[in-house]
Amino acid sequence: MGYLTGALRALLFLLLFLFALKNHELATLKFYFDIEWKAPLVLLLLIFFGLGVVAGLLACLPRMFRQRHEVQLLAAELKKIQAQPAAGPSVPDAPRDAVAPTV
Repeated sequence: MGYLTGALRALLFLLLFLFALKNHELATLKFYFDIEWKAPLVLLLLIFFGLGVVAGLLACLPRMFRQRHEVQLLAAELKKIQAQPAAGPSVPDAPRDAVAPTV
């Protein structure tokens, strides 16, 4: 399984590397007030991909913190329940000869 993962990683790296080689020409990114930035197309794609990943992670942070807090509360409640002795009516065991066998 490790060889398969390594081969897939190498293939992905090779594909991205070849993509970078084919898209090395300059691209112009235009901002407001006639501001322009010229950079290789691959660099721009990498930057905006990274910004998208960061934005996605930031969007998930509140839910992750809320779920972590809920897990901590449930774990504390479980410990409290497990620490309590088993309360309930104790039912005495019936003698074996008192129970009629079913046929």
